[in-house]
Amino acid sequence: MWLGVGLNSFGGPAGQIAVLHRETVERRKWIDEARFLHALDLCMLLPGPEAQQLAVYSGWILHGVRGGLAAGILFVLPGALAMLALCFLYVEARDLGWFQAVFLGVKCAVVALVAGAVWRVAARSLKTATAWCVATAAFGATFVLGIAFPFVVGAAIALGIVIERLRPGSLRPHETPEPIAAELERPSIARSLRTAIVGLALWLAPVSIFVALDPGGGVQAAMARFFTGASVVTFGGAYAALSYTAEHASAAGGWLSPGEMADGLGLAESTPGPLILVLQFVAFVGAYHHPGQLAPVVSALLASAVMLWTTFAPCFLWIFLFAPWMEHARANRRIAAALAAVTAAVVGVILDLAVWFAIHVLFREVRALELPGVRVEAPVWSSIDAWALLLTALAAFLLFTRRWPLLAVLATCAIAGVVGRAFA
Repeated sequence: MWLGVGLNSFGGPAGQIAVLHRETVERRKWIDEARFLHALDLCMLLPGPEAQQLAVYSGWILHGVRGGLAAGILFVLPGALAMLALCFLYVEARDLGWFQAVFLGVKCAVVALVAGAVWRVAARSLKTATAWCVATAAFGATFVLGIAFPFVVGAAIALGIVIERLRPGSLRPHETPEPIAAELERPSIARSLRTAIVGLALWLAPVSIFVALDPGGGVQAAMARFFTGASVVTFGGAYAALSYTAEHASAAGGWLSPGEMADGLGLAESTPGPLILVLQFVAFVGAYHHPGQLAPVVSALLASAVMLWTTFAPCFLWIFLFAPWMEHARANRRIAAALAAVTAAVVGVILDLAVWFAIHVLFREVRALELPGVRVEAPVWSSIDAWALLLTALAAFLLFTRRWPLLAVLATCAIAGVVGRAFA
C-alpha cells in the first residue's frame, strides 16, 4: 500500500497529503479524521517535510516502529530514484534549446500547481477568520520583513496559546478526540531518551564521518553540514524548507543560480514522493558544478546520498520521539491551539514560496527593493514573459477547470513550450 502511495503522490505536499488522507481516512478507514488532522498539525510543527513525516506517523499508528519505517521508506523511494535519473538528464541536456523549452512549460505548470496548493492547504487548515489572520501575518513576516521561519513558528505557538486562552476555539473549532489506540504504548521519559540516543547516533554518525573525510575537497562537507542544519531549523514542512534552501543555495552558498533552483522545483513537482526531493537536485547539480577533487558524477552521487540521509533520517526520529506524547495530548486544547496556529502560519510560508517562484518564472528580471528596514524581491514589470504567462494560464485552466491529471498537464505544457520555441 505504501509503495503505491509513494508512486501516486504527485503535486507537492498538498497533493501528497490528499493522497494519504484518501487512502488512510476515506478509503481504508484506518485513521479517523480528527487524528489525521492532529497528526498533520504535529508534522507542520516539526522541521522537515510534512508529507513524509505524516506517512511515517500513519504507519506508526497502525504498526508501531516497523510500520513507520516501512511507510516512510516506501513513500520516498520511488521519488528519489526518479529524481536521480532526472538529475543525470538535466546536467547532460540542460543547455539544449529543446530541453530549456520543455522546462519552461514544466515550470509554468508548477506555478499554477503551487498556487493551487496554497488554496487547498488553506481550505483544509484555515477554518476560522482568526486562522486566516495568522496566515496573513506569517506571509507578511516572511516575504516582507524577511523574518526567519523558526521565529515565525515560535511566535505562532505562543500566539496560539494566548488566543485559545482569550477566545477558545477561534483557531479551530473544538472536537472530541477519538479514544487512544490500545496498541500504542504510553510514552515515558526512559523510552524517549532511548529513542533520542539511538536516533541521533544513527543520524549523525555517518554525517560526522563523511565531513571528517571531506572526500570532495570542501563542497560535499559544506553540503552535509548545511542539509543537516536545515533538517533542524526548517519548520513548516517542505515548502518552508525550500524557501530556506533557495535563499542559501542560490545566494549565500552559490551552488545554483535562481533559474536552476526554479528548474529543480519544477522537477520535484513533476515526480512522485516528497517535494523536499528538490534538495536532491540541489545537492546533485551543486556538487556537479563544484566537484572538488572528485569526478563531477562521483561528487554529485555522493552529495545526493548525503542529502537523502541527512534530510530523511531525522523524519523518523522526530515521529518516533514525539508522536507517542502527542497521541496522549490530543485532548489538551492549548496544545491543539498551538499546533493549529503553526499550521495557519505555514500557509503564509507556502504563499511566500509561491510568490517567489512565480516572480522568477514569469519575469525575466527581478530586483531587490530597499525600504526602511525591509528588503523585498520585486519583478521588473516590463520584463514579463508573455509566453510563460500564457502557459501558466493554460496549466491553471487544465488543472482547476478541466480537472486534468497532473502528469497530463505537465506533458501538455512541456509540449506547448517546445512548440512555442519553434515559432518564436
